[in-house]
Amino acid sequence: MHKRLVNHCTIELSLIPDGPILVKSGKEGADPTKPDMEFVETYHAGGRTIYLPGSGLKGAIRAHSERIVRTVGRDTRDADNLDALWANDPLHDNYDYLKEDDVKNNSQKIHKRSSFTDRLFGNTLIASRLRIEDAYPVGAVKLEERNGVAIDRVFGSVAVGPFNYQVCTAGEFATKIHLKNFTLEQLGLLGLVLRDLNDGWFGIGFAKSRGLGTMTVKFTQAKVQYPGCVLTDDRQIRQLGSSQIWPGATLLGAGEFLDALERDKYGFPGSDSQTGIPVAPQAMEYGIGVELRWTGEEVKDLFTRSVKAWSNLVGAA
Repeated sequence: MHKRLVNHCTIELSLIPDGPILVKSGKEGADPTKPDMEFVETYHAGGRTIYLPGSGLKGAIRAHSERIVRTVGRDTRDADNLDALWANDPLHDNYDYLKEDDVKNNSQKIHKRSSFTDRLFGNTLIASRLRIEDAYPVGAVKLEERNGVAIDRVFGSVAVGPFNYQVCTAGEFATKIHLKNFTLEQLGLLGLVLRDLNDGWFGIGFAKSRGLGTMTVKFTQAKVQYPGCVLTDDRQIRQLGSSQIWPGATLLGAGEFLDALERDKYGFPGSDSQTGIPVAPQAMEYGIGVELRWTGEEVKDLFTRSVKAWSNLVGAA
């Protein structure tokens, strides 16, 4: 399936600290004037700046996605249905079921037998559909140093410290989330994760259980693109090389672009669309491809419609 590109979603958003946050660099520098725990830094836009690594953001999003999925599913495989697995167990899962002789050289069986979250975030045998860019500051950020100690739980005295650490208490970090060949169910799950991040259900970085790491999510825009389609004269969406046509105001998941046999082999849903989208389709640059674009708070409408597909999947399980 990764050999084709049937749809692509780009979500542009900003993460705003809702209190102090710290993404540690993982090592102490040689400068004795700096705090014991420093914010990770890089060079960007001609200078040195703190940032939020995309790998860390993806890890936090995946962890909460699996938390949601395990709430309604399971992480143990049913012997009577080898394809039914919502989220794998990262501590005890060696992916033996993907290494069996009739599976290991068959990409379709590997995809179908992988868990719901692995299909989205990838595993050792299939690539991830989701990519997150590093989040860089927009304008100035406010940094400060704080002091802390580790308390001995037996004696109540100081066990380690005092030590100091650097936190960011104000600013805005812009990033993009890219999702390719996605189903509406997968897009809906991502929307729930971003909703929960905005509500403070989980945090980013160091000391999340001690008050750090909560963020506010601000959407800039979202684009859903169909690179293998064109707009007809009456503003409908037509798939190139095919007679397949959809109404212009339609949100299409990857399942819509596959025939019934291919959908079954990969495990994609048969009905993977939402009609009545309140945005008009536009031609992509150079006249090939179709895109739908939501801006600002309209992005929530995209997730609301996608969550319907997730809700239908959960209800049918």
